[in-house]
Amino acid sequence: MGRFLEDAQNIFEAAERVSASGQVVSDFTILVGVQGGIQMLASSDWPLDRLLAHHGARAVYRVGERAGKVSLEGRAGAQACRLETEPPRQVARRLLNSAIPAPLPAEIWRLLPAGSD
Repeated sequence: MGRFLEDAQNIFEAAERVSASGQVVSDFTILVGVQGGIQMLASSDWPLDRLLAHHGARAVYRVGERAGKVSLEGRAGAQACRLETEPPRQVARRLLNSAIPAPLPAEIWRLLPAGSD
């Protein structure tokens, strides 16, 4: 995994920990300069590619939280990523739905040996 995605993952995991602790993840943007310097902007609504060009940055990451979902968008040159959590209720529903097998069709039941007591 390259530096761009490693940084994205680390920033995203930090935001997830903030959210899991019950605090709100405020909207912010992180610019990483060519020399590695970091600049943070609060509530920037500029498109990520324009921020990169305007600041001459190597990478840019935007973090926020809406409706219980933490999200991160990142951009570095031609690379882009988007990471997003799912609310626990959605994860539980998906896991439960996949854990309950579909009933076997009647023709399969007829082929199964009868159980003995």
